[in-house]
Amino acid sequence: MAIVSSHTADDAPQGRKLGSSKSEPSKAKAKPAPPADQAPPLSLVKGGEIQADEAQVGEVQATGATTPEESLRPQRLADYIGQSALKEVLDIAIKAAKSRQEPLDHLLLYGPPGLGKTTMALILAQEMGVACKITTAPALERPRDIAGLLVNLKPGDVLFIDEIHRLPRVTEEILYPAMEDARLDITIGKGQSARTRSIPLCAFTLVGATTRVGALTSPLRDRFGLIQRLRFYDIDELTQIVTRTADVLKTPIVGEGAAEIARRARGTPRIANRLLRRVRDYTEVKVTGPITEAVAAEALELFNVDPCGLDWTDRRLLSVMIENFGGGPVGLDTMAASTGEDPQTIEEVYEPYLMQIGYLQRTPRGRVVTPAARHHLGYDSDGNSSGDSQMTLI
Repeated sequence: MAIVSSHTADDAPQGRKLGSSKSEPSKAKAKPAPPADQAPPLSLVKGGEIQADEAQVGEVQATGATTPEESLRPQRLADYIGQSALKEVLDIAIKAAKSRQEPLDHLLLYGPPGLGKTTMALILAQEMGVACKITTAPALERPRDIAGLLVNLKPGDVLFIDEIHRLPRVTEEILYPAMEDARLDITIGKGQSARTRSIPLCAFTLVGATTRVGALTSPLRDRFGLIQRLRFYDIDELTQIVTRTADVLKTPIVGEGAAEIARRARGTPRIANRLLRRVRDYTEVKVTGPITEAVAAEALELFNVDPCGLDWTDRRLLSVMIENFGGGPVGLDTMAASTGEDPQTIEEVYEPYLMQIGYLQRTPRGRVVTPAARHHLGYDSDGNSSGDSQMTLI
């Protein structure tokens, strides 16, 4: 097969045919080399080697955190708070893999956002003593993106793909032989001259994270050796997380103040840490001393987060349904028109938590507000507001 350099046309002078027998003068200078900091054009196969687009992947070595924000993530499995059943399963898998001196089996983590899927992947790499490369499924649009990542993995490395259910079909099919046989199959050329080449890979561990496990195709889902779900955290676990985060951020806090923040965090560590930062800002400006229960409650009321974790929009949805429609049933489009919110936003952002805590029900006729929500907002059974309630918005 003849190989034609891509720079032939650039080096040829204008106005002269390629087939001309005349040669260039010997005094022509060679083209200067590109600067060292300028990356050359990337291609899937160049000189028999696959090149990776390093801009789309982040590598985390097992050397610990370097900034306070990064140190919010625990570095060891023993320091990970909550998810006791998951930790026990992974601890057994890690010890077994180390005893056999093999990479950890492929792992799929699914559950609502903010529960620690990325943190768990970093902990697995730390426990195994390998590097962890982090990327997202939408960034792997072209075959060369995933191919470059795979050939650059070292033995036992962890490849973490977030939102793995959004992988393109072509990229997903490249992963099949890589996960099962540590092999990368690529096609070189087109038409009758096309040929398939198999490149051996180092054995690695793929950790996929998704919020929609049902959106994964069966061939991809079945290739994971471990499929684990992350559950919501209880108040005691969130209290420990808030206390640890406050210690890392050097923010004084008492146990009652941490528990008050944990009660309003919707069972999610990410929300708990976010609320702690807002309370910390309030404390530094308005009061002096540690974060107490009263200070935390006062700060979170200012940010429209009530004791059940409901924000202003959550309470407004329930109040409109109670006062305008007698508590339901109400259709989704009617709720959206009455509140000015997008139907998809109501269905995917606000409704799930309201249904989890038993404040909203979905029926064939529409959404219905439960008696618990009426009591929380200060309404009686007829939809009238109690005089002493401060939760009513309308």
